[in-house]
Amino acid sequence: MMSKYPLLGMTLIELQSLVKRLGMPGFAAKQIASWLYDKKVTSIDEMTNLSLKYRELLKQNYEVGAEAPVEEMRSVDGTVKYLYPVGENHFVESVYIPDDERATLCISSQVGCKMNCKFGMTGKQGYSANLTAHQIINQIHSLPERDKLTNVVMMGMGEPLDNLEEVLKALDILTGSYGYAWSPKRITVSTVGLRKGLRRFIEESDCHLAISLHSPVTAQRAELMPAEKAFSITEMVELLKNYDFSKQRRLSFEYIVFKGLNDSQVYAKELLKLLRGLDCRMNLIRFHSIPGVALEGADMDTMTRFRDYLTTHGLFTTIRASRGEDIFADLAVCCRLRNRRKIIKVNIKIEHHEKVLFLFKHGSGSLRSCFLWIKGESYL
Repeated sequence: MMSKYPLLGMTLIELQSLVKRLGMPGFAAKQIASWLYDKKVTSIDEMTNLSLKYRELLKQNYEVGAEAPVEEMRSVDGTVKYLYPVGENHFVESVYIPDDERATLCISSQVGCKMNCKFGMTGKQGYSANLTAHQIINQIHSLPERDKLTNVVMMGMGEPLDNLEEVLKALDILTGSYGYAWSPKRITVSTVGLRKGLRRFIEESDCHLAISLHSPVTAQRAELMPAEKAFSITEMVELLKNYDFSKQRRLSFEYIVFKGLNDSQVYAKELLKLLRGLDCRMNLIRFHSIPGVALEGADMDTMTRFRDYLTTHGLFTTIRASRGEDIFADLAVCCRLRNRRKIIKVNIKIEHHEKVLFLFKHGSGSLRSCFLWIKGESYL
């Protein structure tokens, strides 16, 4: 049976083209958009201001396309990680982070990642697929806490600028008056910085921009982040200086502080030199060790000294609070199985952690491992 095409993730222009093709009145496009993005329905039958005739016509080849997460993990601090199916054999994560009056959702843009950053678990999985605008928006649409959301950050799996067409469509839906009608200031896109996409993103979107920096030294950054070889941080900074970030739109740099690697005052001075003349801020991030990577995070005293030095020398710097530490930071290793029939969850207690191994059962009855989640003792 041929699957139906999702309406969720369509821009107003695409919906206008659709209703014209189906012979529906032009105003139906805005009606459908309202049902999708304002009322957030899950079925075409709920679109009651469309005639029964047009609803039946739509249902022949289309569906809303909302798909709930298949698994969740809850931290003691309120952070929730959700696993969403994207296509037959793949999954991505989203992380819901409540914090006083703010509630942020960290969403994914790709299955896996091509960037292969030394410190990133997602890159170790390799790249599998770009997410469609439908699959990006569904992470918000199908979030159980969606009505509490105040902010969205594209800092999950994947490199947003490597999937720019679909990311820009999703941002148009989030910020357009026909869609979620959010202010762009509620959305941040995080990137390693790709030459082909950075300029276009800045010029076509008003959302906040966060650049993954992690070292001001070109050779060292290239070792940590191979993307540096194609578009250096110095070139990137020169490009950014052509744009105005002094008003509401925010430019920030992300800096993981590694023990004995980039945590000394020498690096702080180099950061100040590199970013001089840019209206920006710095976010320092704690590193949580991952298997097979010989990097350690700096201690809090070191990070505090680093922050204070930058701030007192004119670069506003914060230390990002770590959330959900009792649930593993990069959780979804994508599945490449062709015929997923049934999910079986097996809990395996190893030392101080519970490893939750998901096995997919095939028609033949054989079991194949698909992906691994690790969660802390508070979940035993």
